[in-house]
Amino acid sequence: MRNAFKYLSQNRLTTPKKVDRLIISAFLKINKLQPKYNTFLQAYTIDKSDKEEYERLNEFVSIIDSDVAYFGFEELIELFEFVISPADRIINGAIYTPENIRKFIVEETLNKHNVITDLFKISDIACGCGGFLFNASIELKKKINKPYSDIFSNHIYGLDIQEYSINRTKLLLTLLALSEGEDINTFNFNLYTGDALSFNWKNLNPNFNGFDIVIGNPPYVCSRNIPEDSKKLLENWKVCKSGHPDLYIPFFQIGIENLTSTGILGYITMNTFFKSVNGRALREYFQENQFSIKIIDFGNNQIFKSKSTYTCICLIENSKSSVIEFARSNKKLNNLIFNKIKYSKLDAFKGWNLNKNEIIDRIEDTGVSFGELYKTRNGIATLKNNIYIFNPIDESNDYYYLQNGKVYEIEKDICKDIINPNKFTQAESVDSIKVKAIFPYEYVNNRAILLDEKYIKINYPKAYKYLTDKRKILGTRDKGNGKYQNWYAYGRNQSLEKFKYKLFFPHITPSTPNFTIDTDENLLFYNGLAVVTENEKELHFLKKLMASRLFWTYIELSSKPYGSGYYSLSRNYIKNFGVYNFDDKEKDFIINTNEQKEIDTFIESKYGVILE
Repeated sequence: MRNAFKYLSQNRLTTPKKVDRLIISAFLKINKLQPKYNTFLQAYTIDKSDKEEYERLNEFVSIIDSDVAYFGFEELIELFEFVISPADRIINGAIYTPENIRKFIVEETLNKHNVITDLFKISDIACGCGGFLFNASIELKKKINKPYSDIFSNHIYGLDIQEYSINRTKLLLTLLALSEGEDINTFNFNLYTGDALSFNWKNLNPNFNGFDIVIGNPPYVCSRNIPEDSKKLLENWKVCKSGHPDLYIPFFQIGIENLTSTGILGYITMNTFFKSVNGRALREYFQENQFSIKIIDFGNNQIFKSKSTYTCICLIENSKSSVIEFARSNKKLNNLIFNKIKYSKLDAFKGWNLNKNEIIDRIEDTGVSFGELYKTRNGIATLKNNIYIFNPIDESNDYYYLQNGKVYEIEKDICKDIINPNKFTQAESVDSIKVKAIFPYEYVNNRAILLDEKYIKINYPKAYKYLTDKRKILGTRDKGNGKYQNWYAYGRNQSLEKFKYKLFFPHITPSTPNFTIDTDENLLFYNGLAVVTENEKELHFLKKLMASRLFWTYIELSSKPYGSGYYSLSRNYIKNFGVYNFDDKEKDFIINTNEQKEIDTFIESKYGVILE
């Protein structure tokens, strides 16, 4: 559908209705469908009486025909999701869910109900353009053999914050009915525009006692992109009491609390709540209530074409269980093997170890946790690295030459060496990635003290001129609301201390990166991470331990996965790794042994873990 997407982008149709008329008319024309009675679809049908629109329709149909052999409902749903504006997509987290995922969730949740009564209700409380409700309607019809007019008015419910998404859901379901011969004047829908964070279903019907099924794909919006009014609404939900919650998190509580006593929820959503700080309150909520939960985790398999997200399917019954069932899966959802993990074995505060949980528990229960033993630091945060950090295009005795808009002279004495440890996924040495940073600070008793503006102006006039030229850009940090000691200060005060012994490593990395030790206390770093200590030998030991098979097994099982076998080494994912209490002789053996297999076997024997 690439050319169709491109056509819609380039033609910039001014209203959702104009876009929808073009898409619906193309669908009707290509599939040879004609609504004779349905007035809703007729309002979205372009006919020959409007010459300009009809020419555009024929052009669009021709493009679709060149794109795909068959323009069916999946292509229609994908088109609907594509034409959501980029701004709305960021704020509301709308995304197209593949058909096999929707069908799996609908079938799994419906199969939990042996009897479908006239009061049976299925809902998607963030329905977008209606993909889940489309599949739910089809499967429900197979089970109860009633007309769609009955299914839509009595069994299907939906909610979305965008009115045009609700309208597209109505169009999609009406087309579904038409394609199977139901062409009536109008369908009655239970589809509403509203914010799920504050919507009260009982206001629609005082006798409402919950949905039998809640399904969907909650919005993918990270905390920094959530509007302020929505952030205030998050405070109403217990599961949002830890960290900075992403928008998908409250949808678990909202969905569960709107289930009947025998209801079931089925979501595809982000899997970050297993371990993240902002998922801690959600984990506590699950454990306190001991819901019957099945989780199918996709690991580092990318389910969505347009979004780098790491997802899982959650099937949650409104009933008690002492265990969570967990399985890893590929995109096809075949050969699922579930392991049962007792709630009593899970730690909501530290994070859930679900994949091979016995191995992770054994590692975490050994010795003392990494976070207790070692200080881990993130790099400096200027919030405008392209202003402060540079690779000189030339140098003289007293100056580096910086190219940024034009060439500037920068006094060498106000600069320090700096590296980006994220580059250690490929680079092997500190020297190969060193660049320069303008450092408007001085050290007093190992503390970085911001230089006085007048002092910089007198002693480093070239650097001062450069920073003054960039002052307007620096003022945009923190959206112009930053409270800094002075306008030229770094955006944050982190990692400005001097550390003599540092073990550098990347934030996101394949196994295993180049862990690199450096002893230059004046060397700064940005991005990436470093373990800092006063004991150089300890770093040499730690370098070998973090390169071991045991450590990387732990990372692959418990850390956040990224594409192509990359994993996060951020503090939150390594802090609970248990460090065995090796004595000095054992540490010397690990440090001085070059054969990796010998080191791995020795370390694993101490942990009582067999990985071969």
